[in-house]
Amino acid sequence: MAPDIDATEVIAPNLKRRLSGVTATIVRLVPLQSKLIGIVASGPGLPDHVPHIPLSRCFVLPRDRERVWHARRNIEMLLGIVLRGLFRRRLSLLFTSASQRRHTGYSRWLIGQMDGLIATSNKSAAYLERAPVVILHGIDTKGFSPAGDRAAVRRKLGLPEDHMILGCYGRIRAQKGTDAFVEAAFSLLPERPDVTALVMGRATEGHEGFLTGLKEKVAAAGLSERIRFLPEVPVHAMADWYRALDLYVAPQRWEGFGLTPIEAMACGVPVVATRVGAFEEIVVQGETGALVPAGDIPAIAAAAAPYLDDAELRMKAGEASLARVREKFSIEREAAAIVDVYRRLLEGERW
Repeated sequence: MAPDIDATEVIAPNLKRRLSGVTATIVRLVPLQSKLIGIVASGPGLPDHVPHIPLSRCFVLPRDRERVWHARRNIEMLLGIVLRGLFRRRLSLLFTSASQRRHTGYSRWLIGQMDGLIATSNKSAAYLERAPVVILHGIDTKGFSPAGDRAAVRRKLGLPEDHMILGCYGRIRAQKGTDAFVEAAFSLLPERPDVTALVMGRATEGHEGFLTGLKEKVAAAGLSERIRFLPEVPVHAMADWYRALDLYVAPQRWEGFGLTPIEAMACGVPVVATRVGAFEEIVVQGETGALVPAGDIPAIAAAAAPYLDDAELRMKAGEASLARVREKFSIEREAAAIVDVYRRLLEGERW
């Protein structure tokens, strides 16, 4: 059934056909938010389960009520400004910023036209010229949950049941620190014959040589059986790969937000992460894992070692990780917090 445009209160545009983090956020949130408020997405390439309308409908929205236009990219802010200014649609303009760098002059101008702002972390908020509402991302804590039988999960995935396993998942490139994880493993594994390291993900165009170089280094070190490079798997299959771990490492040199530590923690796995993205707002030093400077390979190895060597420390940090995610980082919590922002705008509030 097509959404009822007359009952629509919020439009979440997605003006990028290729899958991206922003698109994934819209796909995750809009179906949940549609249970709380009249919301639709709009744009190319949206799956059928996401309530959405053709982009052309946005130019002829009824003027019977105010609606929220929730942009997450520059092009979407611009379209909202055009729809309101040129086509006289009744829109309250909202922008969510994940950027952790100074905005360009053009972006600052666009942001200045918005009626409300959301930042996905306190770091992102610091780069905005006026105060936003800070709403951190959440995940599906039902889909990402601890293993009932970790040995069975490992058997299913073809992983050693008698080893400790640490992992690093996501795009394979220097920005993501994949090489830092591998170099830290070079330091950790020789003294720990019962440890296996997993690198999972895809090297996108332009980064294939980076991945090839890492594999060659691992082979030269004689560790190809213990530092394993695995292909990217579908999102619905990821939870088991976290459940199989004893420790997750997020070694990024730069990150906009970064969901992988939350996904690992939701599966009861402690995390060693660099101080980038939202990681300092996710990982609690000494409680759910450890935080280290970006690019500091000895620090990554030193922070990981105690969790590999101390089963009780791993267990306590894993329990604390699970509790923190369930309290602070559920997708339902994120969806409801954003809907509260929509209602504030619809009631005439501006900030």
